[in-house]
Amino acid sequence: MASGLIPRGYKDQFLNGRASARKGDALSRAFRGFYRCPDGMLEFALKGKLSAEEGYFRVGPNVIGYGRSSLDLEGENGAEANPRSAKNLDSAMSDILGSETIGKARVELPFDPTEIIENLRLERYPHRVLQGWERVLKRIYYGLRPVVSSGIRKKIQRFNARRSRNLPFPQWPVDTTVENICETILLRGLETRAVDQVPFVWFWPRGDRGCVVMTHDVETAAGREFCGALLDIDDSFGIKASFQIVPEERYPVSAEFLNEIRRRGFEVALHDLNHDGRLFDSRGIFLRRAARIRDFAKEYGACGFRSAILYRKPEWLDELGFSYDMSTPNVAHLDPQDGGCCTVMPYFIGKTLELPVTTVQDYSLFHILDERSIDLWSVQTELILKKNGMVSFIVHPDYVIDREYRQVYEELLSYLRRLRETAQIWFALPREVNDWWRKRSRMSVVKRGASWQIEGEGSENAVLAFASSIDGRLTYQFANETVTV
Repeated sequence: MASGLIPRGYKDQFLNGRASARKGDALSRAFRGFYRCPDGMLEFALKGKLSAEEGYFRVGPNVIGYGRSSLDLEGENGAEANPRSAKNLDSAMSDILGSETIGKARVELPFDPTEIIENLRLERYPHRVLQGWERVLKRIYYGLRPVVSSGIRKKIQRFNARRSRNLPFPQWPVDTTVENICETILLRGLETRAVDQVPFVWFWPRGDRGCVVMTHDVETAAGREFCGALLDIDDSFGIKASFQIVPEERYPVSAEFLNEIRRRGFEVALHDLNHDGRLFDSRGIFLRRAARIRDFAKEYGACGFRSAILYRKPEWLDELGFSYDMSTPNVAHLDPQDGGCCTVMPYFIGKTLELPVTTVQDYSLFHILDERSIDLWSVQTELILKKNGMVSFIVHPDYVIDREYRQVYEELLSYLRRLRETAQIWFALPREVNDWWRKRSRMSVVKRGASWQIEGEGSENAVLAFASSIDGRLTYQFANETVTV
């Protein structure tokens, strides 16, 4: 047979096989991006045809997903389909994963894992959207904000937060739905293929069990003046941070100020344009401001961005031109814009890497929840590290000038310092996480002789891990050392 030719009678089978492989690749894309496991090690296929309607359903007994299910189309003897998904969280939801078919070579799922994961990461599920009159009030609020007393602002913000704080989804205080879905289908994949273990690229360099990132959004002139003291405080605990700078209107930004931050081993990123909360009000406003933001990013040498008030439109991110963004909360129950990405790991939105905000902001802790301890921060940290995730903080210099709040922040730094001394945790700047996660996304696990190894740029810092099922539970291991799940 001549090279490149397909024998007659086999062409349809060949083409159908290629189409099936492409479909399987699409189904597993988000999963493989999460684990970086070998191609062909686990295979997924869609069981049936997906419905046109989206809804909430359970993936296993305790995990909520949102999207389309093939089970919504199933009916018997031509009968009308009985939907398994729910339109809202108050309705009963079925566990659709229990209906999947396990074969010898692949696991058939009644949903598209990539679609479900991206729906969560990009907040493509029903959550509260500002009505027209609420958008008008938002503009009035931010227009008057500079002259409105802090007491009135806090009352407005507490009222705003109460409307969504008790929502069942995303799950407060930390939502790990993306991680839970990936773990669930990996476990089912192990059962399907009857393999002992699946090798993958561990999440963090050198086998670190998680990551901690500290960031400081500088919002006011008073906060700008306190940055020098905050640099000293962070350094006294051996923790470096990223400072997000507002380039227009709020305060003067000198080259000396930026250079001092960098000279001391900290990072400079951009914080919106002028922090008036209007960056995403319209496409026209966004494009005009994006051009100025790109100019400031070049001038400051900044590769990272965070929007004001964590307002966001993920689909517009790439036009800002940053390597990474830090504007999406894990759970946004206390923020003006509802939602949450439901993951404690970085993820790509187009070309931009999203580093989600995974803990409560200092302002929300102090002035909305009225807390004066690190109890919530420590609970969130433990939950995130249990999933080997990224613990990211926003602490504003503006809100720790007062000694009472500064003492709480120093207590947090002391807690983090003890954590670093007792656990194998990577304390990193955002740009370092961005660099690692991009390299990891291009690494491959390949078979060389009788063993697996990681190939690709940066693989010298990567660690090979193995996922296995022990007594029906997913377990991660390095060689003979059990890691977690």
